[in-house]
Amino acid sequence: MGREKSIYNALVDIVGEDFVSNEPEDLYLYSRDGGTTKPRGVDYVVVPKTVEEVQQIVILANREKVPITPMGGGLTLNGLVIPVHGGIVIDMKRMDRIIEVNESSRYVVLEAGVSQGALLSYLRKNHPDLQHSMPEAPSIATVVGNILIRGHGSLSQCGDNSNMLNGMEIVLPTGEICQVGSCSASPHWFGKGPLPDLAGLFIGWFGTTGIVTKASLRLYPRPEKRDMVLFVTQNPDLIPELVYKLTQTRIADNIGMMEQEKPEYMKGYQFTGVIISGDSEEEMDYKRKVLDKIPQTCGDGENKVTLLGEIPPSSKERFLEEPPFAAVAADFRKGGGFQYCAIMMPIEKVPEAWRRGIEIAHNNGMLFQCANQVMSAGHEVMFGYNYSFNRADEEDAERARKAMQETNKLGLELGGIPWKADLQAQKEIVEKMDPNTRELMKKVKKLLDPNGIMNPGNWED
Repeated sequence: MGREKSIYNALVDIVGEDFVSNEPEDLYLYSRDGGTTKPRGVDYVVVPKTVEEVQQIVILANREKVPITPMGGGLTLNGLVIPVHGGIVIDMKRMDRIIEVNESSRYVVLEAGVSQGALLSYLRKNHPDLQHSMPEAPSIATVVGNILIRGHGSLSQCGDNSNMLNGMEIVLPTGEICQVGSCSASPHWFGKGPLPDLAGLFIGWFGTTGIVTKASLRLYPRPEKRDMVLFVTQNPDLIPELVYKLTQTRIADNIGMMEQEKPEYMKGYQFTGVIISGDSEEEMDYKRKVLDKIPQTCGDGENKVTLLGEIPPSSKERFLEEPPFAAVAADFRKGGGFQYCAIMMPIEKVPEAWRRGIEIAHNNGMLFQCANQVMSAGHEVMFGYNYSFNRADEEDAERARKAMQETNKLGLELGGIPWKADLQAQKEIVEKMDPNTRELMKKVKKLLDPNGIMNPGNWED
């Protein structure tokens, strides 16, 4: 009991009594997320304000050999910020400064607690000609968190948001503060090259190699007009060809695909939405005309692509709003649980993933719902399977959990890789991994985190 009190008092000395808790009601909130992951224990929650405070917390954790888990918005739904071995959760929400917007070089420098909604509002008010790639997530999701999990956004044809990273400030697991990218050798945060790309030591590692406290993200010109064009198919085999033709035009900001069995009139149809933008009506008309020709070149006879002429205004508004309405394909049940399982895969695997995903959903007593994102001009696809469940019904939650596990296995079988993988999926990825790559990951983690305090349990055999 004395050690626990000593750690608590040390955390109070670092951040102040108002920003540390070991009270059960606070720990309860940090021991779970909105997905199917079962609750896990948390010992302390601390909410730092500065990078120096984060540094002192890490030094304390090393001295006391206490696990630490950094948290942004806590919206991954796969338990990635729920500690596996207890310890300290570091909630980054108070580190919420937008430090710089460079209009000429089009980038923003911000702290790790800045939310997507805060950045969107700041740019609209102060730099209305600029935008960032806004993910399909609640506004409280953090910008840095989205980067670190290789999240996508409204400009996904430019790549995922980690591709738009210029540089980062990181507190290493041993307490040193370092910078990667141009900011490491320049006062400007304009890019990563031509230096060694050390950012990869922290992206996709789920907080096991360091705590990112600042980042620079690319911004893009914000057009005056946006619109959506919607294609419909009844055969998933047409999707790869359709996506190929769409990405060949090089005019889309974003391409998303979905199918859902509720409401009934949507069952059996695959919808592909293309977001376009421009600065004049002439430009928009040109892009619409290019897309109008796509159905003539895809499929034949009954296997055809149809361009939906009139999209209900409410549906169009829902997809065009920023951020777009998350979980649009969710079958919201009593109890409000929602889990999605996303697999990054090559486009040619999508038809099989589509059909076998329907089987998985039905075998687990669920309706099939998927929401998919075409990434990087068609070089990869994020195939997202949605599973709704009643939080108050453990049997229902277990069905969703089982469906997610089966979906992850399907993704790996198809040659894809689960995105934001939970602990079970991480183990399955590691098992399939080249043994030398697996050893390299171990060496990197051991080198950076010799005491094994950084979100332990993740990316382990």
